[in-house]
Amino acid sequence: MFCGKILPPVVHPTKCCINHTQQNFIQPHIFPSHTTNVNHQVIGHKNYYPHTESFVNEVTNVNLGPAVGPPPVGPGVGGCGPGYPGAMPYGFPR
Repeated sequence: MFCGKILPPVVHPTKCCINHTQQNFIQPHIFPSHTTNVNHQVIGHKNYYPHTESFVNEVTNVNLGPAVGPPPVGPGVGGCGPGYPGAMPYGFPR
């Protein structure tokens, strides 16, 4: 063991330490929102114009009046038949 005189102590400046404590809090912030869902029903109007077509065959009979000259003879009476040589169609005069 050391034998000798004991010197007075040297006191250094105090070292300061700071301990921090923390408490966490939650502050709610509420931002309400609303969604409206709109269902649209669109009715498309499409126009139709049906069209029909018909055909009419008209037959017209024309009376040409009395013929000038002797009446025709042969199977095609009136000069209209295919059996009469040189006959004009429909009894028109030449």
